[in-house]
Amino acid sequence: MTTHAAAPDAPGHGDVRFWDVPDLPGLEFDPFLDEMVREDPVSRIRLPNGEGFAWLVTRYEDVKQVTNDARFSRQAVVGRSVTRLAPHFIPLEGAVGFADPPDHTRLRRSVAKAFTSRAVARVEESAQRVMDGLVDAMLAEGAPADLMAHVNGPFPLAVVSEVVGVPKEDGPLMKGWTASILSSAHGKEHSDRAKQEIGAYFTDLLCRTAPGEDTLASLLSRAVFDDELTLPEAVALAVLIQVSGAHAVTNNSANMLYALLTHPDQLRRLRDDPALMPAAIEELLRFIPHRNGVGLSRIALEDVTVAGVTIRAGDAVYASYLTANRDPGVFADPDTLDFGREQKAHLSFGHGPHYCVGPMLARLESRITLATLLDRLPGLRLAVAPEDVRWRRGALIRGPENLPVTWDIA
Repeated sequence: MTTHAAAPDAPGHGDVRFWDVPDLPGLEFDPFLDEMVREDPVSRIRLPNGEGFAWLVTRYEDVKQVTNDARFSRQAVVGRSVTRLAPHFIPLEGAVGFADPPDHTRLRRSVAKAFTSRAVARVEESAQRVMDGLVDAMLAEGAPADLMAHVNGPFPLAVVSEVVGVPKEDGPLMKGWTASILSSAHGKEHSDRAKQEIGAYFTDLLCRTAPGEDTLASLLSRAVFDDELTLPEAVALAVLIQVSGAHAVTNNSANMLYALLTHPDQLRRLRDDPALMPAAIEELLRFIPHRNGVGLSRIALEDVTVAGVTIRAGDAVYASYLTANRDPGVFADPDTLDFGREQKAHLSFGHGPHYCVGPMLARLESRITLATLLDRLPGLRLAVAPEDVRWRRGALIRGPENLPVTWDIA
């Protein structure tokens, strides 16, 4: 981490600091973010790629302000080489992540029915069957086993594919495209090719899917038929949900298990009182640094004051949900995992118009994963030292490459 003098294009408010966003071991919290949330909550940064500087907003209430204020635009980012972590923009062009209301509202409305409590409840039974089958196969193979290969990889992919309407046999294609799109390590050309291929796949899938309400593909097909969405818009939505839905839960559920297995006091607490599971999942979501760096930026459409600092029209702004979840002014002893913590709303699923569309599904998958493994694998523990677990490098979403575990054999 280095500090630079203020750049000519960035007058006032101290220096512009370069943030190299290192690959960190385990669930170690980024020391730069920790410093910013405690000492410089509205600061100016440069990231490894792109141009210029951006504001970094880190405290809970300020993050909520920026992410829910129409004066900060995602759409205005398009066409600008904003300073960023990845060498290229990750979402497909026209993706909902770059839209502002009311266009953003129209796009989200088309997929909302796939993630209502009623819709999520419909997939619970099949999701549990998938999990039971995966655990059966792992038990048959015996300990030790890699949870990433046996459970945390295939389970979220199977669940989101069912919700979207992707045939089971196409799972390997989805897995490969997702890895290519969401890693900054492969380069722009590799990522762009994967985007084109998965876009062509979903164009074909939506065109041959009958309109209806059973799957996301059916909902999107209906929206195109009714002229509520263009076909490219529907494809971009399908890709976003398929890719992010599988990838995020794969890594987050693995991070949850790693956190449990390296915090034996909290694991014991949860085993002794299974009714703690909902609170445990919320605390794990708050505690886990689920990504490297920050997500998509916004552009200030006019001068806006945040925490006493004036952000000028045209400036790029990043809001960090990770630091909001570790804000010591909101969460007492924020770096401690505590299932008995007084519940306050974390921001792990975002805030404002871009709040995650599928938090109920993610929570369901997390609950099924943790509850099933703790129930069926007595004495579940890491099969290697915590520092010997390999972590994904060059990844935007943090998570282990492997998660070797063992358990007590009856």
